[in-house]
Amino acid sequence: MEIEISSEAKNKRLNMLVAITVLLLSVNMAIYKVKDDNIVQAMQLAKADAVDTWSEYQAKKIKLHLTENTLRQADMLAESGAIKPEVLRKESALLQAETARYKTDLQQLQQRAKKFEAQYDALNYHDDQFDMSDAALSIAIAVAAVAVLTDVWFLLYFSWLAGAIGIAFGLAGFFGWQLHPDWLAALLS
Repeated sequence: MEIEISSEAKNKRLNMLVAITVLLLSVNMAIYKVKDDNIVQAMQLAKADAVDTWSEYQAKKIKLHLTENTLRQADMLAESGAIKPEVLRKESALLQAETARYKTDLQQLQQRAKKFEAQYDALNYHDDQFDMSDAALSIAIAVAAVAVLTDVWFLLYFSWLAGAIGIAFGLAGFFGWQLHPDWLAALLS
């Protein structure tokens, strides 16, 4: 005995599967969006901290150059006899200590700024994953909608594939997995 399924029943089944697909993909997109927004905020903070630290580095670098120039000028004044040697020794010792302090500060600031830049890059890596997830999930939802309109099951299957890829990228971004096709990130950047 052969049972025939009417086209209306087939269409109803397709509609139900598309509705469930859209629901599941939309929930994933919403959850990933919250996490992505938090990552973007952390990226902005890391970038601001890096810029601030590099600005402080530049200011210290200028102070170092000014101190070194003052030290050279003091040496030239001493050679010309315009400044007393005991005054020069006292000022020279202060300027050399200041120079040493600036050099130490510069190294620390440079390390701190590079740490902020590395933090930004690490966060950007996961932001890229969420961007790829968002793109794949959006494609999946759009294709699922077209599957209902055209009554083409293959499109629903393609939607599931794109959705699975989107969910995989979202989970990778959420849990810190190392799933990141650099060529795709470069293409989308």
